[in-house]
Amino acid sequence: MNKNDIYCVIMAGGIGSRFWPLSRSNKPKQFLDILGVGKSLIQQTFDRVTMFCKPENVYVVTGKTYKKQVLQHLPKISENQVILEPIRRNTAPCIAYANQRILKQNPNAIVVVAPSDHLIIKEEEFCETINTAIQFASEQDALLTIGIKPNRPETGYGYIQISKEAIKTVPNLYKVKTFTEKPNLEMAEIFLTSGEFFWNSGVFIWSLQSIRKAFQTYLPEVHGLFEEILPAINTAEENNSVSTVYSECRNISIDYGIMEKADNVYVICSEFGWSDLGSWGSLYNNSKKDKSGNSITGCNVMTYDTVNTLVNVPSGKLVVIQGLKDYIVVESDNVLLICSKENEQDIKNYLSDVQIEKGEKFT
Repeated sequence: MNKNDIYCVIMAGGIGSRFWPLSRSNKPKQFLDILGVGKSLIQQTFDRVTMFCKPENVYVVTGKTYKKQVLQHLPKISENQVILEPIRRNTAPCIAYANQRILKQNPNAIVVVAPSDHLIIKEEEFCETINTAIQFASEQDALLTIGIKPNRPETGYGYIQISKEAIKTVPNLYKVKTFTEKPNLEMAEIFLTSGEFFWNSGVFIWSLQSIRKAFQTYLPEVHGLFEEILPAINTAEENNSVSTVYSECRNISIDYGIMEKADNVYVICSEFGWSDLGSWGSLYNNSKKDKSGNSITGCNVMTYDTVNTLVNVPSGKLVVIQGLKDYIVVESDNVLLICSKENEQDIKNYLSDVQIEKGEKFT
């Protein structure tokens, strides 16, 4: 496989609302060092994907307001590698736009699509899985995703059901049987014990030709809109043309629009220490904890009779906590959040209320 033909699209347009108040609209979580390792999530993602992809073949899709931050965090990429969406329209339009940029560069490309804000612990195993998928995608008309073997009945992830018969020529590769969105706890427990269901990582691998054909078949209206502006790509007319397309394009995910409908979808099942870091709860699950089960970020935090609680506060802030169990305590930029882990799914609602009642400066 020619490495010049391998491209990567990093999706970095989210606002990370479930990580409020640390993640804000002007600096969402992909630009934060949430894990405390000295690098932002997008920097970790870029370093990871450039283990199998040349830096000049990496594209970052993000919102217009984040262009400067992307270039600051990723000094190895050029302005032309930052693809700016005028408005958010979910992952299908994001990928369709990136396809057109790559098409102008290399019609024979094999493309890896990855979110900017996931945790990967075993990076070498991740790269081995990706390289296996790239080789298969270069030989077959196939749409691949990566499935993660579940270790708990997680209700916050989507699931992939595999067919019983493996693809003999490639280890751990299966045809996809079904996709299931976030299940309730009872169903998640059934998925876990069945051995047929894997977490949907949201990482995709395909040839440019295969994904373009899939768009033409399953999302023809989206495909048609982006085909119309292909002549404008990499010209002075690109921004205006893209703004028009996005104003007309439907809001739809690649999972719902293509992956759940196509008949050439495969999954490579793996275990490399993955989390989508989609919420404070997922960060807690992947963080070091003290003897009381507390995950604490902050140099001056004192706890009493407090267990299984996540605390994330500025280093200079003295915080004394007594009597909390299974809570989230976060302070950032004059906002303090205290919320039970059980109700963390409501954080997005709290943020919406704050925006309405208190204004943009707190969001």
